[in-house]
Amino acid sequence: MEGNPINWYPGHMAKAKRMLEDNLKLIDVVIELCDARAPLASRNPDFDALFQGKSRVLLLNKSDLADPASNKRWIGYYKRQGVEAAEIVSSAQNAKATAVRLIEKATAERVKRFEEKGVKKTIRVLIAGIPNVGKSTLINRIAGEKRAMTGDRPGVTKGKQWVKITPHLELLDSPGLLWPRLGDVALAEHLAFLGSINDEILNLEDLSEHLLSTLRTLCPDALYERYKKLSADTPEGALLEGVAKSRGFILKGGVYDAERAARIVLDEFRAGKIARVTLEQPPKEENDGEAE
Repeated sequence: MEGNPINWYPGHMAKAKRMLEDNLKLIDVVIELCDARAPLASRNPDFDALFQGKSRVLLLNKSDLADPASNKRWIGYYKRQGVEAAEIVSSAQNAKATAVRLIEKATAERVKRFEEKGVKKTIRVLIAGIPNVGKSTLINRIAGEKRAMTGDRPGVTKGKQWVKITPHLELLDSPGLLWPRLGDVALAEHLAFLGSINDEILNLEDLSEHLLSTLRTLCPDALYERYKKLSADTPEGALLEGVAKSRGFILKGGVYDAERAARIVLDEFRAGKIARVTLEQPPKEENDGEAE
């Protein structure tokens, strides 16, 4: 991705941010979803200022696609930062119970204060995150039916959607919100690997080659098992060709179909078919130690 500028902040993102700001006064707690495979890259840094003063819970979604040991390290890291965090798979049966338990915990004091005044408080929850982290899927799981639009590409949720779960619990689904500038090229690349940046504005062959190189560092055995023509001896720059050879993606004249191979690599990585991989590890801390 070096040298290839990305149209990172499309116009509808500014509109989405204004919508969130307009509705914050109604919100009791913010449930932020990030992708467990890239907990740094998939968190919008603007959220800290935007949601200042609000109760917040962080859910590491798609945790079944990430490395289990890394999930635990990230949960421990956020715990030491004073952030309530938990693993979740938004499409799983137990996602509703996990989310509701955390919502109740985060709002318990507020609910109690209203009860002492004889008022049954309706809790309003904002589900927030960048594109493609599973916000609408989680709302659908909690609601028990498909009340929020979902899709596998960035930007499917177009506008504000209030979803009434119980007489005293309402959720606000919101469009995925990016931020105006990302200075860290490696984190931008992680987002592209995950599909949080629209593939149509990227060079997929270069992206897939970089992903294969990353996976060869993180999980070489699983990578070579998935694509039999790859090995430790495959030169950098020839990894995508190795995938094409592995799958028989050959065009007329014996030319390897690099575009098809690139799409296969990205699709299979995003679906967790290569390995359970976490692209990032928690930052080093003073007196660093892993959570039990």
